[in-house]
Amino acid sequence: MLPSVMENTTDDYKIQSFDLDTQMLLKTALKDPSSVNLEKVSDIIMDQSLKDQVFSKEAGRICYTIVQAEAKQNNGNVFRRNLLNRLQQEFKNREETRRRSLQEWVCYVTFICNIFDYLKVNNMPMVALVHPVYDCLIRLAQPDALMNEEEVDCLVVQLHRIGEQLETMNSPRMDELFFLLRDGFLLQEGLTSMARLLLLEILEFRAGGWVLSSTAHKYYYSEIAD
Repeated sequence: MLPSVMENTTDDYKIQSFDLDTQMLLKTALKDPSSVNLEKVSDIIMDQSLKDQVFSKEAGRICYTIVQAEAKQNNGNVFRRNLLNRLQQEFKNREETRRRSLQEWVCYVTFICNIFDYLKVNNMPMVALVHPVYDCLIRLAQPDALMNEEEVDCLVVQLHRIGEQLETMNSPRMDELFFLLRDGFLLQEGLTSMARLLLLEILEFRAGGWVLSSTAHKYYYSEIAD
């Protein structure tokens, strides 16, 4: 959900992991994007998101703030265009990324879903991201990925965050995704008990209209805590 007010100080953003010059560049981009190289800024955010799981979860908020600031200055959408170009490049290489580094792949999925959640056009998710996001989530629902708890956890977290929005944009693809998840849960051998629990929880979450009853919430999250 978009924040109603984006008046947070830049210190709230998770940019402390950068060197001082890069921190200054990002802080300037958040306030006065026309004064910096926005292509460089988008590359920095993309590169950091691919290697830092915490940052990949925060990056959508940073990007949203820069896009809003750029719109106020009436300087076009340089930042958003460059960001989408990088997302597209990384999307094309997703299988290679997954083979090379599971963490980088999970970071990419987290980041693209974060961007889908935050960056809107006329208060609607960007159509250009709908199919790439679905393709990533459907990849996470394949049998080999369901054997990795890290990928199952990523899939479930993203569906909690953007599942309802995605279904509104394209319900047949959500059906396709959940057929895979249901079959994986029922038929696939070798899943860990945690993976099974996460899959069952997300199946129930969608069946309940993207809401989990308080009883179910208590059951699943006490199990996960244990």
